[in-house]
Amino acid sequence: MYKEYKTITDVVGPLMVITGVEGAKYNELVEIEQVSGERYKAKVLEVDGDRAVVQLFENTRGLNISSSKARFLGKGLELGVSKDLLGRSFNGMGNPIDGGGKILASKNIDINGSPLNPCARDFPNEFIQTGVSAIDGLNTLVRGQKLPIFSASGLPHAQLAAQIARQATVLNSDNFAVVFAAVGITHEEADYFIQDFNRTGTLERATLFINLASDPAIERIATPRMALTAAEYLAYDLGMQVLVIITDITNYAESLREVSAARKEIPGRRGYPGYMYTDLASLYERAGKIKGQPGSITQIPILTMPEDDKAHPIPDLTGYITEGQIILSRTLHQKNCVPPIDVLPSLSRLKDKGIGVGKTREDHADTMNQLFSCYAIGKESKELAAILGDAALTETDRKFAIFADEFEKQYISQGFTTNRSIEETLNLGWELLRILPKSELKRVKQALLDKYY
Repeated sequence: MYKEYKTITDVVGPLMVITGVEGAKYNELVEIEQVSGERYKAKVLEVDGDRAVVQLFENTRGLNISSSKARFLGKGLELGVSKDLLGRSFNGMGNPIDGGGKILASKNIDINGSPLNPCARDFPNEFIQTGVSAIDGLNTLVRGQKLPIFSASGLPHAQLAAQIARQATVLNSDNFAVVFAAVGITHEEADYFIQDFNRTGTLERATLFINLASDPAIERIATPRMALTAAEYLAYDLGMQVLVIITDITNYAESLREVSAARKEIPGRRGYPGYMYTDLASLYERAGKIKGQPGSITQIPILTMPEDDKAHPIPDLTGYITEGQIILSRTLHQKNCVPPIDVLPSLSRLKDKGIGVGKTREDHADTMNQLFSCYAIGKESKELAAILGDAALTETDRKFAIFADEFEKQYISQGFTTNRSIEETLNLGWELLRILPKSELKRVKQALLDKYY
């Protein structure tokens, strides 16, 4: 028996205050019904004695609180799941938008998830191939890892996200799926993602959750949780290797700030709520592998850094929680380098665990270290030439400068349609290293030099 109340006292923006409430729970689902029969969904944000603050998922315009009644449903927001999730597109609330009708759910799962026992986590150590050399070769993605992409306004992170979704795979496994969550995007971006997934056949192994910028803020907060709930079902119930891509976390954080301001909470850094770290962690920490489970969840959250500032609270807090970051460069973008991944400040903290014999190739670690080193020296040589002129460079310095240019043109700039295997990426690395004298390759074992150089 649901509890109903006609004690709605106030509405401020998307927030509603209900008094005289008994037994309300945080995140509990609430249904608001008008005399006309029109119904609104909401969830409990705060409970103080017999007073509950709820947030509506729809616009409150035209809502008559004097005649409306609130019904507390005794459960949180849920997503109906089944194996039919794959190949489908949903809005941010989990409702189909592809004209395919509702999912015949095998069960309903609370989208807020359950905390994982840290002792049950298995250590990520298996390579995921994205087909992007700057990631596979130098900042390797590992199954069960959370590796964000730090972008900036105007950079092509949407195209990179679509490319990774299209190309990513776990070697020697066909049981792979992609869950793609677009948070607060424009209609043009939504059309781009849907058309790209359909045109390339990616949708057959994917589930899309699309939330538009015009949708309510509360839906933006629910969208990544919907996606992660679908991913957990695919991974832990069906045993699949699932890659979750969420774009854009900055829009999600802005919605958190909007809701926090409506609740008149004391703001933290730059006006964001003080609990944003905990909130982001509740998303990111749902990635991983569980001991004894064949499936896994790997996560690539994408965020745009406001004002290109890596110290901004959103990238700063994300960096604390996740295992590294892939950084897109405005300078490389201006050079028409596609994708514009700046490999030197980028980092995958688990890259050493997913490479080597039986995973990629025996020379991967040494090749990676040597490419990093040579590219850094080459950039320094180019900076020196810009200040003192080419005459100030030695013959070796000139070769390093040539290497840096060719590395950007061939290795990093592969385009958004080229899908390179790890073998092709490693072979290309050796091809570039041959620009330099063998004596300068000091980070590669002699046996590997003899075999591959």
